Amino acid sequence: VQLVESGGGLVHNGGSLRLSCATSGFTLGYYAIAWFRQAPGKEREGVVCSSDSDVTTYYIDSVKDRFTISRDNAKNMVYLQMNALEPDDTGVYSCAVGSGPRCLPPTMTANWAWGQGTPVTVSK
Repeated sequence: VQLVESGGGLVHNGGSLRLSCATSGFTLGYYAIAWFRQAPGKEREGVVCSSDSDVTTYYIDSVKDRFTISRDNAKNMVYLQMNALEPDDTGVYSCAVGSGPRCLPPTMTANWAWGQGTPVTVSK
């Protein structure tokens, strides 16, 4: 299993970024895929998940109207469109593949495999 994120960077408050995650070593269409983030000095938290049937589950209420997860199973790619970014969104964003087709709680860490992450910094 390999997950490689890209697209992070520095953006001003209110700006947008699109993160990408290239996956390999498994059949993406059979698994839930999610985005996690870790802010400086804080624990990693789940952000949003897409089940194998493309049903979205948000783990953080504050991103519901701003972030969108999408997947292209044919290209083995996962995306996170982030709009109206805020300084509190700053962190390292990682994509993760679940152990099965459904979006499990993000705290069940044994059921997720993560990539290395890409840093996102939102300036005030």
